[in-house]
Amino acid sequence: MHPMLGITRRHFFQDCGIGVGKIALAGLLAESLPAAARAAAAIPSPLSPKPAHFPGRAKAVIQLFMAGAPSQLDMFDYKPKLAAMEGKPIPPEVIGGQRYAFIRPDAAVLGPQYKFAKHGQSGAELSEALPHLAKVVDDIAIVKSCRTDQFNHAPAQIFMNCGFAQPGRPSIGSWVTYGIGSEGRDLPAFIVMSTGSGISGGAANWSSGFLPSIHTGTRFRNAGSPILNVDSPEGADMRLAADTLDVVAALNRRRLSLDGDPEIATRIASYEMAHRLQTSAPELMNLADETPETLALYGCKPDEASFARACLIARRLVERGVRFVTIYHEGWDGHSDVAGNVRNNCGKTDQASAALVADLKRHGMLDSTLVVWGGEFGRTPMVEASAVLQRSKGRDHHPNAFTMWLAGGGIRGGVTYGETDELGFHIARDEVHVHDLQATIMHCLGLDHERLTYRYQGRDFRLTDVHGHVVTGILA
Repeated sequence: MHPMLGITRRHFFQDCGIGVGKIALAGLLAESLPAAARAAAAIPSPLSPKPAHFPGRAKAVIQLFMAGAPSQLDMFDYKPKLAAMEGKPIPPEVIGGQRYAFIRPDAAVLGPQYKFAKHGQSGAELSEALPHLAKVVDDIAIVKSCRTDQFNHAPAQIFMNCGFAQPGRPSIGSWVTYGIGSEGRDLPAFIVMSTGSGISGGAANWSSGFLPSIHTGTRFRNAGSPILNVDSPEGADMRLAADTLDVVAALNRRRLSLDGDPEIATRIASYEMAHRLQTSAPELMNLADETPETLALYGCKPDEASFARACLIARRLVERGVRFVTIYHEGWDGHSDVAGNVRNNCGKTDQASAALVADLKRHGMLDSTLVVWGGEFGRTPMVEASAVLQRSKGRDHHPNAFTMWLAGGGIRGGVTYGETDELGFHIARDEVHVHDLQATIMHCLGLDHERLTYRYQGRDFRLTDVHGHVVTGILA
């Protein structure tokens, strides 16, 4: 058929760009601005609350991501034999031919750098580097048997967040908002903050991948205006902003009706969210309504960016219906002076992490908020030392075994789950793979990780790919 035969008068009216098209647009702008705004608002939001697969205990997640990998052997997983063997080569049968980036296979053992003690009614063992977490130890589940497939920071961080080591897959926060939407209207559903020098995996950690981009995490600063350039310029009042939004919404809605492109719906929602943030963001970031007692609990200065302030902001975000919050604290990569690395980072994070659990509990929110603490992998029982690199008494990357803890939102407190061998090298009991951890987080939210899928390029994808089992041993 000749291509011209498929063109009708309707195509002309739609695409000519003059005459009837301009008349119709002029009429729309001149006479129907309020109607256009109402019509745009009537578009079902991709982030509207959706039913879960089954009733979940958690309604929101706060992920405290310790980027760089904390040393589990100096904080959570006490190994007396490491102390007894300090300075001696690790037995060859333990390492099994595994290679490391910065240490020799026969590297000497490095013992625990801190004293350990039992705490709470549960008798959970923690090092003296975590005095504040010790106060809430009966509210958390400590998982000592975590394992990952990845050895380096960027792929391991992306794997922990996206279930796949290469960029391009949706992050867990994106999967959650895709699955159950958000209960808040005035703030993004998935918010990301950071309190350090940089995140190895970058924005791939909170990307929506092939999901509609409305599910991408929104990066917030944790002091001042959370998003730059969201405020109206001088001389532009809220009425002008609203009128402008109405016009843009009308145009976008027309294009959406013609193309059906979900990214246009994302654009509409983004413009409206930016407008609402002009009111909601200043209120969120103003801690004047928090009591001195609360600020002291977190160790937070109201106007100073810090991990403590980010944790308090996270509680306020969840109160306002935000579904998923991730706080990255970078700097845990203890290749040298691991004792100093642990001391420095625990000094910045221990009080606020414990305070978040305690504060959620006293607000009656812990049962419905899942808190997840941990990094991308662990650290070796062997010492890292290099005169060339000026390193001493450090620990290298260790994917075989590491520790994380979870609290609230369907997790049973006062539990220590899993066990490593006497040198902390291999998992001895109850392994928890990264995909198992992801499946468990989804389960707490009422989502079946095997059923929450998205068809892309002819295949149904899910966060855990074809892996993962819920860790029932830590569930309430």
